[in-house]
Amino acid sequence: MGEYGQRFGAPRFRVFLKDGKVAEVQVLRGAPCGATWEAAEKLAGTPAGEAGELMGLVSQQFCSADPSAWDPIYQKSPVHIAGHLHAAALARDLECAEGT
Repeated sequence: MGEYGQRFGAPRFRVFLKDGKVAEVQVLRGAPCGATWEAAEKLAGTPAGEAGELMGLVSQQFCSADPSAWDPIYQKSPVHIAGHLHAAALARDLECAEGT
């Protein structure tokens, strides 16, 4: 994998928790449009159980994909697909969160 592939692609995170809430989210790999980094900054203070869903919603706000485009296979716009991918990635990486 080249340098581009290490930095951009399917989201990967390092999550730090404190008292059951998100203290910090470091983006290890994110969307080429930059939405991942913008969304990660908004998660501090979020209860861990709500962080995945919030990541999905917030990443859609910063996504630069055409929201009017419609994928006939998935029956969703690219913005919605990006939200689901971000939410799932954060939920997965929360399982390895550091802290208390």
